[in-house]
Amino acid sequence: MVAASKLPEDAHNVPSTKDAPPPHFLVIGSGIAGLFFALKAARHGTVTIVTKDRVDNAATTYAQGGIAAALGTWDDPEKHKADTLVAGAGLCDDGAVDILVREGVQRVQELIDLGMPFTRGADGKLHFGREGGHGESRVVHTHDHTGRSVESFLLELVAAEKNIEILSGHCVVELATEHHLEKRGNSATVFGAYVLDAATQAINLFKADFTILATGGAGRVYPLTTNPPVSTGDGIALAYRAGCRIRNMEFFQFHPTALALKGKNPPGTPAFLISEAMRGEGAILTNPKTGRAFMQDYHAQRELAPRDIVARAIDAELKRDGLDYVWLDISHKDAAFIKEHFPLIYGTLKDHFNIDITREPIPVLPAVHYTCGGVLVDYDGLTDLTNLYAIGEVASTGVHGGNRLASNSLLEGLVFAKRALEHVLPRLTNVTIENKRAQASYLTQWDHTNTKNPEEWVLVSHDFKEIRALMWDYVGIVRSALRLERALRRIDVIYGEIIDFYNRTIISRDLLELRNLALVAQLTIRSALARKESRGLHFMTDYSEHREPSRVDTIIEPAHFRNTKRHA
Repeated sequence: MVAASKLPEDAHNVPSTKDAPPPHFLVIGSGIAGLFFALKAARHGTVTIVTKDRVDNAATTYAQGGIAAALGTWDDPEKHKADTLVAGAGLCDDGAVDILVREGVQRVQELIDLGMPFTRGADGKLHFGREGGHGESRVVHTHDHTGRSVESFLLELVAAEKNIEILSGHCVVELATEHHLEKRGNSATVFGAYVLDAATQAINLFKADFTILATGGAGRVYPLTTNPPVSTGDGIALAYRAGCRIRNMEFFQFHPTALALKGKNPPGTPAFLISEAMRGEGAILTNPKTGRAFMQDYHAQRELAPRDIVARAIDAELKRDGLDYVWLDISHKDAAFIKEHFPLIYGTLKDHFNIDITREPIPVLPAVHYTCGGVLVDYDGLTDLTNLYAIGEVASTGVHGGNRLASNSLLEGLVFAKRALEHVLPRLTNVTIENKRAQASYLTQWDHTNTKNPEEWVLVSHDFKEIRALMWDYVGIVRSALRLERALRRIDVIYGEIIDFYNRTIISRDLLELRNLALVAQLTIRSALARKESRGLHFMTDYSEHREPSRVDTIIEPAHFRNTKRHA
């Protein structure tokens, strides 16, 4: 049960709005960033959370490791910042990282004060784990299922808030902008979204004073990923089509250690993640062919090197010796210790895959895990469009640079959700809200004219597999200009086919996800071709690797909006 049900007072007070209608917030996504924002926004207005699947089916739920924060007496935010900058391969935004590590301490403490049940030792004190790239033990966690526990905890708080409505089974088709007005405006403003109700197949207009993208990442653009099926890059695609810039999409993080057992999981299920915390507690990577540990050949920090380095090391071993996997072995540790610290991993592998990690090694290989790029935002989560914010994995805040430091993702969601709300609060005036609502009154309804049920869906559905295979083969851990150019030519054709089909067909969730995936793939390849160097997660055989500081970002400008017959 939740120990406390009231959120602490926000640092900012709402401006005097005696006669103003209560503001309405539309939150798209139900992971840590969206839920934390909604909880705080509910103190100042009404909130609708829309999510296309079950409310708890978010990438947050699948996070195992924990939340990094300099809460220990031996630690401080400057140390955390230094580790984040090193992991980011010289591409982090220094100011954004400073915000993350300093305000992150307050946000994690806030969760603790609310009653979040983080793991504690026998002495009652928080247990801090250590993960790759961290110079100190600073990861608070709930055993090895932190994300699941945080998600459940926040959902319980949300359920207690009368000002929050959650609609599952609702998939956003497009953001509602001035392009959808009967009387076109000149400002780049978002007024809400057009949303598909899976139960009725109706597309309804959800008006909002402020719209918050918290849709997570795009790992499903690859065939092997730890992400849930909902991670199809929806927020990135929605924002780009509406007129937002996209930044650093070439940086997809491959988690080094996902379970490597082909055919054991139903198609489309996430690759089971083996938490980095296991390497933090002494697990060793070994080559099945030679039997030797190999990380000392690649980095002084060995198994605790940043994720991009460990993933490339494993990839090199696999390719050199023709392997399907490498071993991750923690069986040399005490069995009771393993079961206590990694109950989810131990139980899952024992019960579902007949692997006893207290006695034998785990077959692992890299899998796509995190989207380090995304929608370009400022330090408050504000996008290029008025009243549109992006928080969490969908956003590019600059904190991750060319490679995310372990356990900084949930932290980022908390920190920038709070900052987004603080940015909104001074704008809750009656004049601002009433003016925007007057404009929104001219929004058109969705036009279904001349659409029909798909007769050739089987042909287009093949594009799902082709996109993912193309990304894995040509835009993987190691890339080349030749491969990327070939991939772009093919994805351009595929995307054109999908848009043609989309314009003629009744909309479904599958079709929306396919359209979004294809666009994300296109943006990723274009970004990768634009970066003429190897840095962090973007490794090109054509160019040498750089890790010295660089603030040269890859920014994709939005295409001109294409008005289609779907808009009256």
